This record gives sequence, C-alpha cells and structure tokens, in this order.
Amino acid sequence: MDGFVLSRPDHSVLTRGVRRSFDDAGAATHALSEGSATLIVGALPFDPSGATALYEPAEVTVTGSAWRSDTSVDLPHTHAVREIPSPADHLRRVEKLVTRLRDGDLGKVVSARTVELRAESPISPTALAARMATLNPAANTFAVDLSAAGTDFVGHSLVGATPEVLVSRRGNVVTCRPLAGSARRTAETEADRVAGDSLLSSTKNLAEHAFVTDWIRDVLGPLCSELSIPSTPELTSTHEVWHLASPIRGILRDPTTALELAIALHPTPALCGTPTTAALNVIRDTEEPRRFYGGAVGWCNNVGDGDWVVAIRCAEISADGRTAWASAGGGIVADSDPQDELDETTTKLRTLLTALGVSDTN
Repeated sequence: MDGFVLSRPDHSVLTRGVRRSFDDAGAATHALSEGSATLIVGALPFDPSGATALYEPAEVTVTGSAWRSDTSVDLPHTHAVREIPSPADHLRRVEKLVTRLRDGDLGKVVSARTVELRAESPISPTALAARMATLNPAANTFAVDLSAAGTDFVGHSLVGATPEVLVSRRGNVVTCRPLAGSARRTAETEADRVAGDSLLSSTKNLAEHAFVTDWIRDVLGPLCSELSIPSTPELTSTHEVWHLASPIRGILRDPTTALELAIALHPTPALCGTPTTAALNVIRDTEEPRRFYGGAVGWCNNVGDGDWVVAIRCAEISADGRTAWASAGGGIVADSDPQDELDETTTKLRTLLTALGVSDTN
C-alpha cells in the first residue's frame, strides 16, 4: 500500500507517498528534533531491538472525524490454513509458563499465537481497514506499510482495529489508556453483565492490570510534574471482549515528543509482561517472532504532538496480498488457567477474522 491510515473516533491522519524512511527510531526522532521532518508516521515492532517501519510522508491529510474510505473494494474469500503454534502446543506453552510463574521469578508473561490465512485473491489493506472501521466504530483503525523495516517486510502491511491507546500528546499534556485484564462477552444480556462485573472484581485480572499501571507510573513519573492514575480500573468493551481500562493523564516537565514517549513505554506489561526485560527474554526464547504484532502504530509531528496505539486486533498482510497472519495473546500469571487463556486468544482473534469472513479456528 502507498500510504498510512490512523483513524480515531474523533480525528484521522492519512498520508500518501514517502519522502524518506527510517528503520531506526533514533534516526526518526533526530529528524523531528532537527526540523528536517515535519511529520513521522509508521510502526514500532514488538521487540525494541527490531527494525522500525517509520517514514516521512509526501502528502498528509488530517480530518476532524473518523476515517471512512470513499471507495468500495470487495474482500476475497479467506480461510485459515495453519495455527502457530497449534492449540495443543499453546496449551502446553501456557502450562510451562504457569509453572515458572509459580516459582516466583516472574510476575506476568504475555503468551501469543498466530493464525495464518490464505486468500483466493489479493487482500487490499485499505479495503480491510475500511471494513474493520465499519465493524468497530469505537476502535482505532490503522493501516501501515512495513517496507521500511527491511527485506523481510518489503510490500507487507499491518492492518488492524485496536481498542488500546498507548500514548497521546498534545502540548504538555500526555494521556494513556492501557487495557489489561479481559473477559469474553456473550450475546445474552444478563450473562454479559455478570461477565463484566466478575472481571471488575477478579483478583487475577486486577493484579494483571496493576502490573501495567505500575509500569506506566515508573516510566512517566520522572517525565511529569503531575501524573494522575486511577486507584482502580474501569470497565470498557469491544464487541467481543470486556476489558479493564485506566485513563491516565500527566503534565510533562520537558517537551518529550509523542514518538519518544511511545519508545519509552512499549512494550508495556499488557503486551509483554513483568519484569519487562525478563518477560521479553522468555517471549524471545519460547515464541516465534512477533514482528509488528504487539508493537505500536502512530504519528508524531515536529512540535512533538501525536498519537500511538497498540498494534493488537491486527494482521500482517504479505506483499502479494494472498497471505495474512493474525495474532492474539493473553497475560499469563501464576493462577492462570491454560484453557481459559487459549479461549481468550480465540475471542480476541475474532475482530480480524470477522472482518475477513473467517470462522473461529478451534
């Protein structure tokens, strides 16, 4: 795709063309600070040691509303061809993690799995993003070319509709709204209400959420003269999932840019675990590379303002458009139930699979 889309419910940033690209976040932040770039858009990978897909666009359009495509392109018939790892292997992986967590050297590790999809004709990233925006109007829809990250990503795109904002900056005000702790929604009204109420009182999920807010406090605290973090999370939802959320607001001491804040904050314990370095090493040792799933997608302008969202409920699309990889994960703590964790990933995958008309994989 020749462009970038980040559509939030109240505004959108759309670009076309590339003036220059950056596979290194430091080079991109330098271009903004020296004034040689007025806007940087793109994606950060899950693993901070990986190459970025950031670029200075040639054309920019900013709107004061959610984006809706003005063209209609049908999406092809698509089906699942492989699960990486298999459901049985994912269960065994989670069981091993729970044993390790009970030994006490880690607080939480996020375990993810991937579904490989095959399409009968090329998937248009823009058409998929438009479909996801229609199905998930309250989400943050994105589509980004990953070519800047190097040979393995040339022509690939990342497309998704995420409920989670990693960080936003406007002037000296910084806001976050982390999600951690989740429960499956149901079609029956009373059962759905009970599921949400149970999540709000779940010791396991509240502890998982606290890992994330504590991390954000540790990162943003030194950067802010004021930082407001709720003592307890609130309940929020997508069509498929209840989440625990915490609206966080801070006043920056110094003009740290939105891109610099995103680099400092990701990956949060919501996508990685805690302690962060130890959890990241476990993920590197036990999982296939996550590439840009679990990273961040966003924009930052030359005054430092910007939005970065967490790259979940998404898929990477191959250069020929005929293969896609959709991933989902869940936070594993000492009292996690492996089957529940597998079911949680299945539920989270529905946002992407529904957009492509693919039924559940297990």
